[in-house]
Amino acid sequence: MILPLPAVNCVLNTQKKPRGDWMEIAMNSHVGCVRQINEDYYACVVTLHGKVLAIVADGMGGHRAGDVASRMAVERIVRELRDLEADLDPTDEREKLMDAILHANEEVYTYAEEHPECSGMGTTVVATLLGPEGGVTAHIGDSRIYLLNGTSDLIQHTEDHTLVQELIKSGQISAEEAAVHPQRNVVMRALGTEKDVRIDLGSFTWSQGDVILLCSDGLTNKVTSAAIRKELEAPVTLQEQVDALVQQAIDAGGTDNITLVAVRNTSMVVNEGRGG
Repeated sequence: MILPLPAVNCVLNTQKKPRGDWMEIAMNSHVGCVRQINEDYYACVVTLHGKVLAIVADGMGGHRAGDVASRMAVERIVRELRDLEADLDPTDEREKLMDAILHANEEVYTYAEEHPECSGMGTTVVATLLGPEGGVTAHIGDSRIYLLNGTSDLIQHTEDHTLVQELIKSGQISAEEAAVHPQRNVVMRALGTEKDVRIDLGSFTWSQGDVILLCSDGLTNKVTSAAIRKELEAPVTLQEQVDALVQQAIDAGGTDNITLVAVRNTSMVVNEGRGG
């Protein structure tokens, strides 16, 4: 049974800080200026052994469907990973993250099959499991993960699973044309819409001062990458940066729900190689 929840949910275990207190976390979510409910759902938890698990999900399927899908997905992933065993290598962490998302897919898909009012519901998911030296990522849909590194490069770490992205890759349209394409919001892959789905996996390294940003397309459809980079470099707290980005999306029309989870690396670890 799915019980009603407030429009926005965040799970943050502030009692268990990572060893070395190596991170700064900021989050914000806003329903926007047009939608009646917030179908985004997000979480940021510190696992039993000190890793940070961050997730953003953007539900689809309308009232009492998209919000159900995003909530179910996030909560299932958190349940499976918050007690993750220590000392896993990145390959094992990627596998654990993928398995958790695939189990979430099964749960959402089965629920939709058993509840006709939720037929067709689904959700995007972006997730990362990270420590002071780097992390692993997984995603499906058009929510994104960005990495701002010490050279002030903002790297889009994920590739949108959208129709316009496929058209860009095939050379049929340009990125500029994609931004105004009438079918720019058509998602080609989402969690919960099919029994079997394919999840994209990745990894990255980072160092002190770097920022990882997870966000729904309510941000990226309204705020350019250049504007995101500029705001994340502003001399204010990470929370103030995140709040300012949400406000920019609202000021630009706020036609969708807007959700951001950001983590800044405050450790003294310095990596020679940076990954995007």
